[in-house]
Amino acid sequence: MKFAMVAGEASGDLLAGLLLGGMRQRWPGLQAQGIGGPKMADQGFEAWWPHHKLAVHGYVEALRHYREISAIRDRLAERLLADKPDAFIGVDAPDFNLGLEARLKSAGIRTVHFVCPSIWAWRGGRAAKIAQSADHVLCLFPFEPALLQRHGVAASYVGHPLADAIPMEPPRAQGRQRLQLPEHAQVVALLPGSRRAEIQHIAPPFLAAAAALHRQRPELRFVLPVVPGLRPLLQPLLAQHAAGTPIQVVDGMSHEVLAACDVTLIASGTATLEAALFKRPMVIAYKLHPVSWQIMKRMRYQPWVGLPNILCEDFVVPELLQGDATPAALADAVAGWLDAPARVQAVQQRFVELHHRLRQDTAQRATDAIAQVVEKAQA
Repeated sequence: MKFAMVAGEASGDLLAGLLLGGMRQRWPGLQAQGIGGPKMADQGFEAWWPHHKLAVHGYVEALRHYREISAIRDRLAERLLADKPDAFIGVDAPDFNLGLEARLKSAGIRTVHFVCPSIWAWRGGRAAKIAQSADHVLCLFPFEPALLQRHGVAASYVGHPLADAIPMEPPRAQGRQRLQLPEHAQVVALLPGSRRAEIQHIAPPFLAAAAALHRQRPELRFVLPVVPGLRPLLQPLLAQHAAGTPIQVVDGMSHEVLAACDVTLIASGTATLEAALFKRPMVIAYKLHPVSWQIMKRMRYQPWVGLPNILCEDFVVPELLQGDATPAALADAVAGWLDAPARVQAVQQRFVELHHRLRQDTAQRATDAIAQVVEKAQA
């Protein structure tokens, strides 16, 4: 079996790596090629381009990189049309993958899209594009298949692979041991994102908030996991916004950091769901280029931005977006969790319930659905 896959950033690489583990159990000799990252490489994936080539942040940055990304998509399509895989699996990255899938599907290649684009949150018009592009959509959340089926899109709920990978009881002691953190220290995790533009826009207020918290509570410890290639971008920001603040920067290890921390200040995205599965109270924040923010703000359908709040249909954790994400406001929101153990316990119970809903043996379910798509093509 030969599959082509595209994952466009760190979160997609993580999901695709977990999916490939299930696929390899069914098809031990499978070949998988395309665009991906280190988690996929660990499963034997051959990356023709690295996933970070597609990791852009907002409309403004997408426009800046449009020519390069468009050229990559054209070259990938030509390569796949010349040597057709049994199926193409686009992992998230809808702005890149849906157009590619439409081109491949029209040429007779079966297409699967893993992670339903969030048409329930914004840009609902993409439903028609999904119908043109994907033979089948693998959905992470239980309400999505019915929504897609109303638009004529075949879809399956497969749960979220992170819910299978992350233990129900967070390994706090092991996380602290690996990070060499004292057992009884209060620890704040800083997760400003995995893209270059997220570091540029979001890390400065996060670091300034940590500096403010350190002045108020000198005993606090801070840990910041960073994508190894972005450490040089982060270092001058640390000196500018958090000089003298004891921030432990680690390469990768985001799961160990989330397991070890008491609360996290975190950029909106897949990482917020990871934090919820680790049962960690959090403050969600996000900042974009002002033009991108104005565009996205007008497209929102829901009052929530963070995945934990969307899935719980409630503001179970605070969200501070764009102009509201000031260092003082972020620091106050983090302190609010540190001073409210009963509130922490209540949100942790909500996250336990969410974890059970999303734990569905995703790799097995998704692989079964992909097998059905391939079998239809071969019939």
